[in-house]
Parts: sequence; structure tokens; C-alpha cells
Amino acid sequence: MRGGTSKCWLFNAVDIDPYIDDAGGLDAILTAAFGSGDPRQLDGVGGGTSTTSKAAIVRRSARPDIDVEYLFAQVAIDNRSVEWGSNCGNCATAIGLFALQTGLVPIDPAVTTVRMRNENTGAVLTAEILTPGGRVPAEGDAAVPGTTALGVPVALTFGGLAADRTSVLPTGNATDVVSLGSRAFHATMVTAGAPAALFDVADFTSNARGDTAIDADRLDTLVALRREAALRMGLCHPGDPITHAIPKVGIVGSPVDYRTTSGRAVTADEYDIAVRMVSMMAPHPAIGLTSAVAVAAAASIVGGVVARRSAVGGPGSLRIGTAAGVIGIDTSSTDDGILESVTLHRAVRRIATADLFVAVPAPVLLSVAS
Repeated sequence: MRGGTSKCWLFNAVDIDPYIDDAGGLDAILTAAFGSGDPRQLDGVGGGTSTTSKAAIVRRSARPDIDVEYLFAQVAIDNRSVEWGSNCGNCATAIGLFALQTGLVPIDPAVTTVRMRNENTGAVLTAEILTPGGRVPAEGDAAVPGTTALGVPVALTFGGLAADRTSVLPTGNATDVVSLGSRAFHATMVTAGAPAALFDVADFTSNARGDTAIDADRLDTLVALRREAALRMGLCHPGDPITHAIPKVGIVGSPVDYRTTSGRAVTADEYDIAVRMVSMMAPHPAIGLTSAVAVAAAASIVGGVVARRSAVGGPGSLRIGTAAGVIGIDTSSTDDGILESVTLHRAVRRIATADLFVAVPAPVLLSVAS
């Protein structure tokens, strides 16, 4: 299925149960199915990019307050490995529609709400989908920046962000300073949606209003900064294997006029904060939804990098300027101003229902929906 700007293969836990398959066997199945170990993923269903090399294993939940649970997998491209430490909002959006289309949740005669729990992180999300007359939509006319493809409109909400305020700032600081050699980089590190470290564009250029584009030099720097941020945020320990999935890292800056990757002109008054993120080892073409939630959370941290760079936006909203265009999100806060929930509006479409023939570790037939 395509969810927003990601493509995600969804496996029913009936076919692949992560609690029955050991981690190594599950990694082998997914990397073989995607054709990992080849930058083109020629011998599998992966698309050779981080946004098209994603999977989720979905099950009906036994909990009364949750409809479905899912385990998200970021499948590597150049090597046969899988990152299990994060979540993907775009794939979660697709799971919402998948749950309706596969009968995992009962259909409401007007609007169906799917309550989901991400097993990687424990995050709880809700997807709202219009189901007039109890009919499950197959096509839609909703669009999102980053793709010209249309899809079924889905409102995805990340809730409970204010439940544990101390964990939003894992270092306890509104701003952290990370040193690489003789250079100092200022960042706000948050855990909301996903662990993320958001760095000030001023430390990457002599022009404080410089653009936030991520070129090869900045990418190398951000990869190095991710390791240092992971240590500070308690996501790893010295000597642990390096992960390229968490924390999410990116550059933030004040709004400036720019052109999207499609050539559309965007003026500074059309958005509140400029953001460019890294996805695994490459610049993200837009922004991951979990990263957007992290940006919204960081924007609420007084004295933080994102708050200082943000323009004054309207109450209950934040407009994020990405390489693909402006992503608008709705926010809800408590009476004392603490961010409580974030809602993003996406477009979803089922692409295929398929059987994947996996050559490694042994020839097997897997039934999946995608």
C-alpha cells in the first residue's frame, strides 16, 4: 500500500508471526523479499529508497482499547539487515485503511476510527476514514506534497504526547550543543512520534538564514551527529552497533522563499518552520510523519532551536516547509500549553494483493497485501 509518500508492504501476522519466527529468520525473510543486498533491490519488491523499503506485520489486537497492533520494519537496501527500533506514520496511515479492507475492524456507517498500537515504540495512533453507508473506500481524490498520486483521505492522530512530559526531552535540555572536531552544533532533542535531533541551520552555514537543503557534506555531518545524539538520548551505549534509523536527524531554519523539488515557488509567509530530514542514509524527499510530530513537539519547547526558528503560526496548527512542499498539521495542547496530540492528513491507496516467492532462506510462499 502507498501511505502518503511511503510504500509499505503489509503482512498479516497469520502468515508471518514475529513472535514465532526468531529475529534472524524474520530479518532473512524480509530482506530476501525486498531484494536487499543490491542497491536496486532488483530481486525483490523494494524500490531502492528508504521510503519504498518498508514493511509492517499487522494483527488484530486482544486489548479492548486497541483494534490492531503492528510491528514496523525499515528494511535496509545495500545490506541484508532490518531496523526494528522505530515507527512510520505513513505506513500507519496505510494500516488504517488496510484494517478496513481486510475486515480487521467493524465498519461504521459514517466515519470509522481505527485504534492502532505500534509494537516497536508503544505509540498509540488513531486513523479516521470516511465510510459513508458502511462502504469501505478503494479510491480517493486526496493529495499530499511529495507525490502527484491521489488516494483515500485519512486523518492520522498521534495522541498521548503530554502523558509523560519528562520523556519528551530525554536530555533534560531545551538546547544541546554537540561538538564535532572544532565545530559546535545546536540541537533540540525530543522523543515524540519518534526520537529526533533537530539541528540549527546556522551551524551549517555562515548565513544564519541559509537554506536547509541537505547536500553530501551536510549528510555526512548529520550521520555523525546522529551517533552523538543517540548516545546523549540514551538510545545506545558506546560500542553498540551503529543504527541509521533512530534518532531521526534533520536541519531546521526560519522560513525563507524557496522552490520545491517539483519547481513550485513557496514564499516565506506560507509556512512556519523549514525542515529537511535524513531518512536512513539519504535526504528525505518530504518528511516522515513521526518526524513531523517530533518537530511539532520541539516547536513547543521554549528556548529550543525549533521554537526560536519558528514563525508565529495560527493556534492549533503548524506549517512545515519541506523539499516537497508545505505540510500542514493540526495540534492540540493542554490548558498549560503542553502539546497533547498531532493530526496529519494523508492519502492512501492499495496497490496490490500479492504472493511473494522468497528465495532465502528457503523457497516459501507468503500471502501479503500491499
